[in-house]
Amino acid sequence: MTISNTPKVLFLDSIKLATGQLKAFNKVATVIPNTSTNREEFISDLSTKYKDVSGIYRHFKASESIRITGRFDEELVSKLPLKLKFIAHNGAGYDQIDIPSCTARGIQVSNVPTAVDDATADTAMFLLIGALRQFSLALSHAKAGTFNSKIPLSHDPKGKVLGIVGMGGIGSALARRAKPFGMTVQYHNRSRVSPEKEQEMGVTYVESLDELLSTSDVISLNLPLNAKTKHLISDSAFAKMKPSAVLINTARGPIVDEAALVRALQEDKIAGCGLDVYEDEPKITPALLKHPKALCLPHVGTVTVETQTEMEAVCLRNLEHGLVKGKMGFVVAEQAQLLQ
Repeated sequence: MTISNTPKVLFLDSIKLATGQLKAFNKVATVIPNTSTNREEFISDLSTKYKDVSGIYRHFKASESIRITGRFDEELVSKLPLKLKFIAHNGAGYDQIDIPSCTARGIQVSNVPTAVDDATADTAMFLLIGALRQFSLALSHAKAGTFNSKIPLSHDPKGKVLGIVGMGGIGSALARRAKPFGMTVQYHNRSRVSPEKEQEMGVTYVESLDELLSTSDVISLNLPLNAKTKHLISDSAFAKMKPSAVLINTARGPIVDEAALVRALQEDKIAGCGLDVYEDEPKITPALLKHPKALCLPHVGTVTVETQTEMEAVCLRNLEHGLVKGKMGFVVAEQAQLLQ
């Protein structure tokens, strides 16, 4: 039931799991479901059907509202209602939203920065072990009925050096998971974590990305996608890696130049890869799917009941905080000044 004196929030995607939190949210806001079917219609509806909304909830998955609205780029942000103050983005990465445009208009944007850490790190660890042990190749032999008689020797994680690019929540969670497997963990980050945290996790800081690439047996990407990180891993990066190294990507697909990755695999410049994200999702480059040393998952890192429930709940709680207090409980890093 619509309550006229409560703020309106446009739901571009539905809440499927956090039903208890949704009931609480409905007491402080009126949910407006999206009825637009394409970007042109959506932009038109922003000045009519959605003109009074104070907040927006959206999901990151390519199979959901992004197909209708397209990226929240400068053009779309310029058309958002004047009353709009909050966008809750259900996802850790928020490259689908032009943050500077939102900031210029005073629109607070939040992501889900911690709820995804464990599930994504679990997935990265699965890919790490699978790539080192060449389990993708083993599975292809099993399906072909050749059992293990023609499978080459693979490698254990014990004694290997794991190089983590991006020591945020996910990178830290991965580091903690790798230690019991006997791995040495080093990391490169835009800023060094505290000595106390380094000691607690048993990790070593590497000042340059080049050094990390050349000295790691496994390279795991755990950093956001932006203009500086797009194609961070390309031909030049693969040339620096050990021929025995494997690459793990559970961050964002475009951080890796997929054409360069295919070349590196085909020319034995690296020994394998484990991927959960891709440049042109939901499409996966056929050469990667066919390569015996590429272990490919269809972006399922956070697809668990527990994680998805908490991700939805985090978004609803933060939207509610914004509607009641005038400011969200937290926003993306680039907007920290908006909460001061």
